[in-house]
Formats: sequence, structure tokens, C-alpha cells
Amino acid sequence: MRLARREWFLVRMRVQRLRDAVSHIETLTGTRPTAGRTHDAADDTVGTIATDSARGFDPFPLLATLQASGVHVIVIGQVAGIMHGSTELTGDLDLLWDADPSSAAALAAAFAAAGCSLWADDASDASTDPELLLRPKATFESARACGDCCTPSLPWGGVDLRAVLARSETATAPDGLEIRIPTLPDLIHMQRALGRPKDLRRAAELARLRDRP
Repeated sequence: MRLARREWFLVRMRVQRLRDAVSHIETLTGTRPTAGRTHDAADDTVGTIATDSARGFDPFPLLATLQASGVHVIVIGQVAGIMHGSTELTGDLDLLWDADPSSAAALAAAFAAAGCSLWADDASDASTDPELLLRPKATFESARACGDCCTPSLPWGGVDLRAVLARSETATAPDGLEIRIPTLPDLIHMQRALGRPKDLRRAAELARLRDRP
């Protein structure tokens, strides 16, 4: 019983970690001069926290809308890292979904309801076509959150993204918000597979947390 209660507390803490990080990001970037770069031009070492996308970053409205849509979407990238305990901040929200064609319209509607524009990964014109979300990767952008929306067909250094989706965990906030994220081992594997300096650094941080007594 004691272990189960501790695990319940840790799950609840995941959402609070993200809320604390969003507050810290607002303090850090609120008066910072613009950099002239958005999340898609982020430095491979520093990451999106150094871009203008970090200004006003608040993924919670979009996450609530995605939950209401009922589509199988999980949060990946550094937002998931923060929820697992990483101390590094970020300025974008990366998502992975199961690419079920019957859910594409509902996912597109959720993005629209959250004020997000959808773009092809090649930065061509914005679109409201749900078919865009069935490509390996699309991007979304709003005043509060931007990032990539990926499908399991996106090459990821040999990582089985469908298995990552199947093993994902749910963090539940007291207000009922549910956020799905990869397991800690899967997230570390994903970061190592990407291999950029920021990913390897974050993977090492999470591995230390995983191995801590």
C-alpha cells in the first residue's frame, strides 16, 4: 500500500513539474529580447528555450483540448523529459499520435480549437486538411505552443514508435487533466537515438534519475 501511494504521488508530480517549468519559462523569457528564431531553427546544443517560441510558452490549453478529442496522442521531447524530472527548460511541444485515419479529422479540429495553424514539415502553406497529420511529421503553431506532430512512420533511429505509444503512461492532475508520455526507458532511448548534443545531455540526466536509489 505504501509503495502504491508513493507511485500515485510521483505520477501526480509529473504534471506539477510541467506547471512549475512553464512558470519558470515565463519568468525567464518575459522581458528577454527577441532572438529572431523560432523552434524550427533551434540550436542543437541549447534547444528551443533560446528561441522566440519559448516566449509565452504554455502547452496546457492545447493539452486539454487534445485530451477532450479522445485521439491517442502522447507528449514526447523535452516536455516529457520535464515531466520525468529533467531540469532543462524548453520552448516547444512535440507530439506523437497513432495516425489512425479515422481520427485525423478530430485531431485537426482539436488543433484548430486551440488556435493552432498546421503546416507541412517542408514549411509549405498552412493547411486545415486532416490528411496533413497522416504524414510522418507536421508542425503546428499558435501564440502559446508550437512544435511537431509526428506519426509512427517517422524514422527515429530504429526506435519502434508504435511500441512507444503502446507502452505510454498517463499522468493525471488533480483537475482531471491527463497527459500521456513515454515511459522513462523509452524516452531515454528516443533521445539517444536522435544523438544531438542536447538529446544526449538530457538522456544522461534522465538516466541518472532512473538509476538513483
